[in-house]
Amino acid sequence: MPSILFVCAANICRSPMAEALLKRLVASRPDAGEWRIESAGIWGVNGYPAAETSQLVMQAMGMDLSMHKSQPVSYDLLMQFDLILTMEIFHKECLAIEYEGLEDRIFAISEMVDSTEDIHDPMGGKPEAYKATAHKLEQILSDGLERIVQLALSHQKRTLDD
Repeated sequence: MPSILFVCAANICRSPMAEALLKRLVASRPDAGEWRIESAGIWGVNGYPAAETSQLVMQAMGMDLSMHKSQPVSYDLLMQFDLILTMEIFHKECLAIEYEGLEDRIFAISEMVDSTEDIHDPMGGKPEAYKATAHKLEQILSDGLERIVQLALSHQKRTLDD
């Protein structure tokens, strides 16, 4: 079962949007029921809802974030996932330093399309900024889906071989 964790700062804006978008992308796959897709925040606190504007933007795109509850990153959580995709290069670097030994499964989401672009945090901005972030995430996830699958499955294979 491929397992993907999206990570941003607080787990109330970008990473919940990415989680919902990837769930929608894999929904039509024959192995959709085998996927585990979640999100967390480097500085996240348990139990906060997704930002209101994130919810509205995702609702307009046909997805529901109303049940989202934030969760913080922890070693135990990270160990449960084959692939960890961060919204910014800084998040990737923080996780790699804090959780030594997990570097081989931590990537910036933009690396899925051979870029090193940070995903803008629209928190506190206008709805258009949230829409732009959601569309950027959708584009990266759509274009990078095969790489995401490949990286997640290669980690599973390495784990089984060990």
